[in-house]
Amino acid sequence: MMDHLSLDQLRHAPPGQVAAQPIEVLSALAAGIAETKSLVAEAEARLNAGLDVRFSARAAAARAQAGKQAGTVRFDDGDFVVIADLPKRVKWDQARLAEAMEIIRRDWNDDPAQYVRIELKVAETAYGSWPAAIRRLFEPARTVEIGRPGYRIEPVRAEAA
Repeated sequence: MMDHLSLDQLRHAPPGQVAAQPIEVLSALAAGIAETKSLVAEAEARLNAGLDVRFSARAAAARAQAGKQAGTVRFDDGDFVVIADLPKRVKWDQARLAEAMEIIRRDWNDDPAQYVRIELKVAETAYGSWPAAIRRLFEPARTVEIGRPGYRIEPVRAEAA
């Protein structure tokens, strides 16, 4: 009789031992991991909220003193250094960027690629619905990379059985 892996034992188990577990054990392990992730995410959110309540005013004052709205600041709290980061999220209006690029090209006779990085993208769902001739035209520019496999185990519903 095989010993069923616990969630703690799973951390050190070789893939073959994991694969040999009964499906019920694999399902329970997957459910345990999902529950643990949820608990950790909730705990992390609660801790971050508490840290924000405790340190946000000091961090804002340190940023103001440094003359910046966002970014990382450091300050002491007892025997600890608090590193407070407020990330900057910049968004660009695509239509206005296109207008600015056209002005650079047309009026200033300059290359906008010197100032703006241009990345063309094609939605995979759109590509799949294109006529075959259009797909063939774009195919040499398309590379498909495969990600890591993922699996979910769900019980069979009673009504489907």
